[in-house]
Amino acid sequence: MANPTRLRRFVQAFTRLVSAHGDDEPRIFADGEPLLHELVAHDDWLPDAFAQPDPERYRQYLLWCDPLERFSVVSFVWGPGQQTPIHDHTVWGMVGVLRGVETCEEFSREPGTGRLVAGPRHPLPAGAIDRVSPRVGDIHRVSNALPDRPSVSIHVYGANIGAVRRHVYDPASGGTRPFVSGYSLAVLPNLWDRSAE
Repeated sequence: MANPTRLRRFVQAFTRLVSAHGDDEPRIFADGEPLLHELVAHDDWLPDAFAQPDPERYRQYLLWCDPLERFSVVSFVWGPGQQTPIHDHTVWGMVGVLRGVETCEEFSREPGTGRLVAGPRHPLPAGAIDRVSPRVGDIHRVSNALPDRPSVSIHVYGANIGAVRRHVYDPASGGTRPFVSGYSLAVLPNLWDRSAE
């Protein structure tokens, strides 16, 4: 990791924010977005092992999980043409694009029938921040908008997202299937060794 100081400072600042305002989602978004924006504004800190695409599917690498599981930091890596299924999160989250361009397609459920209704679709270029939660909109599909190279985004969620029971949605019926995402790598980056600094 070329500059672990950036990720370490982000984790420290976000820990302070969650400790002070953990139940206040609007405050988490308002104060957390500038922290995430500052992190993804620099591309000198993410270890190569946590930015590797897979030829078959997108990857979700855990970078940090708060010891009390109040928040987690994850890198998502999308190969060309890769996308998620339509899914939800059940907790607040922020997405900051570090490299490349992603496309986010938003969905909602029709009251009464539960059928999916397609909402806005928007690009997320490097440096862009997006928000999700049951309060602001929680169902989406994300894809790499680039046909020839990976895109990488940094996600912050209000839980240990790899352990949260969430849902995948059938686009035709709106039916759901539960899933727990887990992570693509069994190690974490070492933020705390300052010997090389």
